[in-house]
Amino acid sequence: MTSAFARLHALWPNLDRRKAIWRIALPIMGGMMSQNILNLVDIGMVGHLGDSALAATGIGSFSNYLAISFIIGLSAGVQALAARRLGEERFDETAIPLNGGLMLSLLIGIPLCAVLYLAIPSAYSLLSDDPQVIAQGVPYLQVRILSMVAVGMNFSFRGYWSAIHMTGVYLRTLLIMHTINIFLNWVLIFGNLGAPEMGVAGAGLATTISLYIGTALYFFFALRHARDKGFLHRIPSRSTLWQQFKLSLPSSLQQLFFSAGLVTLIWIMSQIGTAEVAAVNVLMTFHITAILPAFGIALAATTMVGNALGKGDTDDAAMWGWNAAVISLAYGVTLSLILIPFADPLLGIFLTNPETRQLAYLPMILWALAIGFDTAGMVLMNALIGAGDTRRSMWISVIAQWVFFLPLAYFIGPVLGFGLLGVWVVNGLYRSGQAITYAQQWRGRHWAGIKL
Repeated sequence: MTSAFARLHALWPNLDRRKAIWRIALPIMGGMMSQNILNLVDIGMVGHLGDSALAATGIGSFSNYLAISFIIGLSAGVQALAARRLGEERFDETAIPLNGGLMLSLLIGIPLCAVLYLAIPSAYSLLSDDPQVIAQGVPYLQVRILSMVAVGMNFSFRGYWSAIHMTGVYLRTLLIMHTINIFLNWVLIFGNLGAPEMGVAGAGLATTISLYIGTALYFFFALRHARDKGFLHRIPSRSTLWQQFKLSLPSSLQQLFFSAGLVTLIWIMSQIGTAEVAAVNVLMTFHITAILPAFGIALAATTMVGNALGKGDTDDAAMWGWNAAVISLAYGVTLSLILIPFADPLLGIFLTNPETRQLAYLPMILWALAIGFDTAGMVLMNALIGAGDTRRSMWISVIAQWVFFLPLAYFIGPVLGFGLLGVWVVNGLYRSGQAITYAQQWRGRHWAGIKL
């Protein structure tokens, strides 16, 4: 035990390195907290409409994440390439990967949006056989899908601002966007200010409108801060665009399989009951709310690793990954100590049905116990992405989720009858084991020779 603490202490960053990480991470953390406060507000508003509405938004939100996940992965290529160019001191080229990400968002997003919009009515019935859930969920998901292009562009911008150490732009944009979203939720869900009372569909429309407003704001800020970096007037060549696509593809597939796994998890829960689906909707929202501040640290690791490798310093790149992972581990352990005593009252805010709240209580405790490993693993996954090792990151994630977690969750939950609690025990083992695997791969340094 003493030697383990000594090793962790040796990996703890000094003051200058902590400042470098926090300069990138804090605005991202603020933006992520804003996003998830928005998610909690959505659940709080929709929760007043009942369990069916809550289940409809849960299925719709996870299905939407599945639909947009491929295009979200484009941000990995933008960030890795822009961070590497910054480290190489090719300052007038840092926005060229951003231009490529915006082009790919259009080329992929428009046809994908059209196909998915038409497929939703028939596909939704595969996820739920509850008529009330289907009736509310289909229009909600369709209107969310219309934001496909905006999502791709917004994530490309996030990757760029993170890569060049200007995450404050990202934070300002999200705060404006989320304020608008909450206001439109209040107007469109409940029919305030003379608007039609749209219920669950109103929550989806509010989100889509706010995402396109966010895209417009990102373009405005980029025209102010990135014109001299090549923004919109240095189009990537066909070969460069193809290289960026190949770099982004594993991350896009990783996002796709991960989000498909979340939808599959919702389906597994639906085989147990609607109350379990509602409980998982809240549990997963808590999970995302808790880990996304650590995701700010993870994106800082992506940037600092890319910058170091751009300078040709492999040892420094390796240390940045470990530094960020240890900070994230400390964050996760601290958070678990705070969450465990307050699990029941926190669940009570969002689950008004006492039986549903009781279903979620022990799974939330189990999740809180594993969150330190989970956040550290997420950081090292993003460090691999910053090094350009997107394929290795993808395979670890896909195998852990689809070969281990989901088959075992189905067997433990619906088949053996251990329900939500049994599934969440398996979930804790899956997330912790995945984190250990990422740590082993980062230590092996197979990523060190990748050229971008």
